[in-house]
Amino acid sequence: MPARILYVPFDHLNRHRGVLRTADPATDVVVLVESERMVSGRPWHPERLFFLVSSARHFAADLRAEGFDVRYVRAATTIDGLETVRAEIGTLPVVCAEPSSFQQSRLLAEWGADYVPNDFFLTSRPLFAQWAATQKTFVMENFYRAQRVRLGILVTNGKPEAGQWNFDADNRLPPPKNYTWPPYLEHARDDIDREVAAELGHEPTTTWATTRAGALAQLDRFISVHLAGFGPYEDAIAADNWALHHSLLSPYLNNGLLHATEVITAALDAYARGAAPIQSVEAFVRQIIGWREYINGMYWFLGEDYRNANELAADRPLLPVFTDSRKTRMNCVGSVVAGVEARAWVHHIPRLMVLSNLALLTGTNPQAFLDWMREQFIDAAEWVMVPNIIGMATHADGGQLMTKPYAAGGAYIKRMTEFCKGCAYNPAKRVGPDACPFTTLYWDFLDRHRDTFARNHRMAQQFAGLNRLVDLPELRVRAREVRDGLEAGTI
Repeated sequence: MPARILYVPFDHLNRHRGVLRTADPATDVVVLVESERMVSGRPWHPERLFFLVSSARHFAADLRAEGFDVRYVRAATTIDGLETVRAEIGTLPVVCAEPSSFQQSRLLAEWGADYVPNDFFLTSRPLFAQWAATQKTFVMENFYRAQRVRLGILVTNGKPEAGQWNFDADNRLPPPKNYTWPPYLEHARDDIDREVAAELGHEPTTTWATTRAGALAQLDRFISVHLAGFGPYEDAIAADNWALHHSLLSPYLNNGLLHATEVITAALDAYARGAAPIQSVEAFVRQIIGWREYINGMYWFLGEDYRNANELAADRPLLPVFTDSRKTRMNCVGSVVAGVEARAWVHHIPRLMVLSNLALLTGTNPQAFLDWMREQFIDAAEWVMVPNIIGMATHADGGQLMTKPYAAGGAYIKRMTEFCKGCAYNPAKRVGPDACPFTTLYWDFLDRHRDTFARNHRMAQQFAGLNRLVDLPELRVRAREVRDGLEAGTI
């Protein structure tokens, strides 16, 4: 007879982590719940839904092959699904790894589930809180260096490999010219994939694996083909390639098919055998043990109400271009949104410096933008998106995470992307009908928030430039035209 019900959320798909680490087919019933709320409760990107659902069904099949009694239940809510299983097999204790969001953690705890520690990250929540409680400001770089020492990664006697903690200065190259980007893996679809796709009415891409084997193949492909070139172009946006040398591993890390330990080990092994330079390896390591762990830690440390912050009083509705890439004449924005529409993913610089930059500069409500990002990206999760959007992207937290807003004008877009060529707007102009909206809105943003940021020492250069503008009255008029045009879908 079974002794426990082990509940596995769709972002805990790992046989050796979480609640399954001590699972025994002889005594444990494993439950996965495909809730109607999860599938249809919001306007999710269909590629995202396909990935999550098909990955869960594949995982359930793997557990059955191992001999587990697996109940894959479809129900209105997660709680309803668990109640259904209890009605079938008896009122057994329900055990789950600590959920990944405040809401799910609260709901399951109130219902009576017991928790084991969440070990899908390298830094436990108590350990991160211990670090954060000692900090005057929550600078990610400080956390990252402490992580390197604590975990013994790229350090010797507490000193960083090659004498530097990071190689950012080497990793800010614009898109290369006449460069052939290596192809990425395509993942064949099987019967489970086809069944899920038919139910969703979606024709999936071949970009994303939905199995553990596929995720491992993607990791191997990144390490063997892309890791060496990752660093130099990690901040570039190319017109002829949507992924560059990025790993495409975040969806698998975030749903459990891969764990940070095996990803970091693979990168360090490549470095040890001379297959990738320190600049690229360190940059990738920082994304995993630095930024990813930091964001998860800050989500829990800052509390549930953090997602409602709006310190800049941004109140404009979500721009129509975010839901229809044709609703703009801005080549960069339209192209990036089209990429999201196609595959539910673009890398971190289009997210930050195009999509988020537009939301910040236009004064888009941060919660509206957060909801859109949460619904559209294949690697989105509550813990990922709340700190990234509220803290980094829209500066809605008043500077708790970032000491200055990530705002940029057309000059940045021209330098780091290939979108300005052939665009209707000129990044060098800030006024006039052909002025780049980013350039106009950048200066207008500084002007509108002068009282908030003028004393920020990290923004002294920007405000010195603002104070030299002789066409500020014209710029204010043009900025209103731009915001209205973007809301009408005509700019």
